[in-house]
Amino acid sequence: MYIVVELLVVSVKVIWSFVLAGAKWLVKPREKSVEGQVCVITGAGSGLGRLFATEFARRRATLVLWDINREANEETAEMVRDIYRGMVPSKGPGDGVQDLPLFQPQVYTYVCDVSRRESVYSTAEKVRREVGNVTLLINNAGVVSGHHLLECPDELIERTMMVNCHAHFWTTKAFLPKMLEVNEGHIVTVASSLGLFTTAGVEDYCASKFGAIGFHESLSHELKAANKDGIKMTLVCPFLVDTGMFKGCRIRKEIAPFFPPLKPEYCVEQAMRAILTDQPMVCTPRAMYVVSFMKTVLPFDAIVCMYRFIGADKCMYPFLAHRKESTNNNESKSGI
Repeated sequence: MYIVVELLVVSVKVIWSFVLAGAKWLVKPREKSVEGQVCVITGAGSGLGRLFATEFARRRATLVLWDINREANEETAEMVRDIYRGMVPSKGPGDGVQDLPLFQPQVYTYVCDVSRRESVYSTAEKVRREVGNVTLLINNAGVVSGHHLLECPDELIERTMMVNCHAHFWTTKAFLPKMLEVNEGHIVTVASSLGLFTTAGVEDYCASKFGAIGFHESLSHELKAANKDGIKMTLVCPFLVDTGMFKGCRIRKEIAPFFPPLKPEYCVEQAMRAILTDQPMVCTPRAMYVVSFMKTVLPFDAIVCMYRFIGADKCMYPFLAHRKESTNNNESKSGI
């Protein structure tokens, strides 16, 4: 009898969760403040990482930028400093500028190879000592090898897995203990639609993103099981973003206008909205939710037929050919 009652309660809770989800479509949730919070962003030297840095800077967070490229990381930091400087009013209260708190955010840069756990742990210790406890962790760093499986050197496969997946373990292990202690924090996993469904030619990249999503979802359940509701998790799964990472990738020309590469600014805008409203997951564009659902219900042969129709089965081949040509050109120049 007890289990029947419990089943009814669970059913009501499930229905209520649908109601709440529907309400968020109608009423825009209020965004939380991240002012003064310490935010670590990996892969901050370019692409989405740089845009995340500028967005969090506009919200007066203290930025901790990690990247393996010192020069690119410093360029991002200078952009953040420009934003901070623009926040300080040059005139008195009567000039129409809203008074700002006395707190002045800062930006810190660290060179870190997230594929090496020793580098992650040592850099994290520096951050705790020099900046303070981290509240926001944006696992954004990512790489792609750009080779067919049998042509890809083992070292590149290992690096893809290390940067895109294993690094999330190291950064989370470094900063999660303090979040658990105070029951406050937010961990963001920047994955990919290629972690929800796949295509040919990028086996290592897809595997790494599937792994990152699996890690994220399991950790989310672990935090819920421990009743640590103060620690939020957000999974970001964008379609191909126009950052140059997959340059040359294309689908059937008649279908392409319906699925153009995402503008990086739009992608980060949607991700920021999800993060600041504690949304567990965001896929951009929304059609990715449908594609992911169809993959779970359709027979594999049906999926193959659809892939071939829209040209998704070999959409990465032009990208792989372009990457191979670039590699050969570089090798030729090195041999001169």
